[in-house]
Amino acid sequence: MKELKRVAAIHDISGFGKCSLTVALPIISAAGIETTVLPTAVLSTHTGGFTGFTYRDLTEDISPITAHWKLLGIQFDAIYTGFLGSFDQLNLVTHFFEEFKTKDTIIFVDPVMADNGELYKIFSPEFPAGMRKLCEKADIIIPNLTEAALLIGETYNPGPYTEEYIEGILKKLSAIGPKKIVLTGVFFNEEELGAATYDANTGEIAYAFEKRIPGYYHGTGDVFGSALLAALLNDFSLNESAAIAVRFTTSAIRKTAKSGTDIRFGVNFEQSIPEFLKDLKLL
Repeated sequence: MKELKRVAAIHDISGFGKCSLTVALPIISAAGIETTVLPTAVLSTHTGGFTGFTYRDLTEDISPITAHWKLLGIQFDAIYTGFLGSFDQLNLVTHFFEEFKTKDTIIFVDPVMADNGELYKIFSPEFPAGMRKLCEKADIIIPNLTEAALLIGETYNPGPYTEEYIEGILKKLSAIGPKKIVLTGVFFNEEELGAATYDANTGEIAYAFEKRIPGYYHGTGDVFGSALLAALLNDFSLNESAAIAVRFTTSAIRKTAKSGTDIRFGVNFEQSIPEFLKDLKLL
C-alpha cells in the first residue's frame, strides 16, 4: 500500500451550506488523502443567500497553529488555500507557505474573491493586489474568469469566449508566477461549460467541458477545486484532473437540480462520490 499523502486545507468553515472546509475535507479524504484543516473563520452558514449568519474571525489562531505544526515537524504534500478574508490572513498564509514549502510540496491557491463580474462586497478594491502577491507563491492557481480579470488588471468579459482569448488569459496568469493554471467558468457556446488548463513548462493548453445545467449553485468552486487537487495527488495529469473535477462537479449539480434542493444549501456532492472514486480508479 502506498504512503498516505497529506494536504493542509486553509479555508473558513460554514457550519451549514456546503462550501469551504465542509466540502474540502470529505472530498479529499474520500480520495484517500489525509486532510489537515486550518480554519480561518467559523460561520453558522455561508454568506450566499442567507441573512443573520454568525461570523467568528480566527486570524489570531493562524500563527499559533502554524508554530505548533512546525514544532511537530509535520510535512505536507500540498497546501490548499481558499477564502481568505483580509490582508492579515494573506500575510499569515504567505508565512505558512514559507514554513512548510518543500521542493515536493504543491502550493495550490484558489483566489476566492469575486464572481459574475464583481468583487465580493466584503473586499476593498485593493484586495486583488494582495491576492495577486499570494498567487505569485503558488504552483497552481484556479481562478474563475472574474478573479482572473482582477488578477491581471483587465476588464471582465462575460463571454462567450474564443480559444485565443482564453489562451491569452492563461498565459497572463502564469506570468504572475504559477506554472500551472486552471481557469474555470470557460465556455465557447451556451450549451457547454467547463475549465481550461495551461502548463507553462510544456506550453500545453487543454479544455474540459460538460453540458451546462441552468442556474447558479453555491459551493461548486470548492467542490471543483477539492476534486482537482485530489486527482492531482492521485497522480493524474493536470488535464486529466481538470476533466475529472468537471465531471464530478457537473454530476453533483445535476443531482441537486433533479432533487430540487434549495440552491443555498450547496450541491449534493455526497451522492456523486462513488462516481468520483471510480474516475480516480479507487473503486
